[in-house]
Amino acid sequence: MRCPVCGEPLAEATAGTATALRCPRRHSFDVARQGYVNLLAGRAPHPGDTPEMVAARADFLAAGHYDLISTALAEAAVALTGPAAGAYPLVVDAGAGTGRHLAAVLAALPDAVGLALDVSKPALRRAARAHPRAAAALADTWQRLPVADGAAALLLNVFAPRNGAEFRRVLDPAGALLVVTPAADHLTELVGPLGLLRVDPAKEDRVAGSLGGDFVRESTSVHRRELALTGPEVATLVGMGPSAWHTDPAGLAARVAALAEPVRVTAAVRLAVWRPVTR
Repeated sequence: MRCPVCGEPLAEATAGTATALRCPRRHSFDVARQGYVNLLAGRAPHPGDTPEMVAARADFLAAGHYDLISTALAEAAVALTGPAAGAYPLVVDAGAGTGRHLAAVLAALPDAVGLALDVSKPALRRAARAHPRAAAALADTWQRLPVADGAAALLLNVFAPRNGAEFRRVLDPAGALLVVTPAADHLTELVGPLGLLRVDPAKEDRVAGSLGGDFVRESTSVHRRELALTGPEVATLVGMGPSAWHTDPAGLAARVAALAEPVRVTAAVRLAVWRPVTR
């Protein structure tokens, strides 16, 4: 890991019961009692997911509804991580949320270590406890990442912003970027009845535009599953995603109550493998 101020290496320093990360130029960053370290260089432009959104996501993921994503990432990680990744490959999750997907990948790679990056403090409090081989840091993925050049064997990006230039910088030239985005029919059964945001028809073009100068797409796979949800689970699903910023809670509750249970919902995502462009 690297200092967000000067770029020098960070090392753990302990004074009494307090732990911090410190660089040779004596820039110091305290590790919060919840286990994550704040490596923001300045103030983040957005606080990230709220405590309510993070709690909703944790509950929904714990029920296994999005295990198709964790499984797909873990299987891809095993297939992509070879001797070139080194003895202790680093897996960086940019926009890690609660860290559940990173934990699944680390469980599949027993020699790997992980780093969860997110701008949401409530999310990082959970990500710091997601796996014993994972660390968590508060960082804005639109800025320079607090990671050394070429340090990561794998980089995960699940429903999160993509900073192509920085992703390429921190990836080993032989590494891979795994990007998960919603497919066109993701949650389609809920869009009309609940007034949710639709998946952008140009989503794949926008992903390619954000990465195309720095990465080449190697493969794409679609993973789909039908979910049978209760009304409260539907409310939790809406509350953990981008529609939570645009939905009136009272109106949403009334529309959810009108749905017949179990509510059949399609979970559909694309997993794309991208390789860094060598220069």
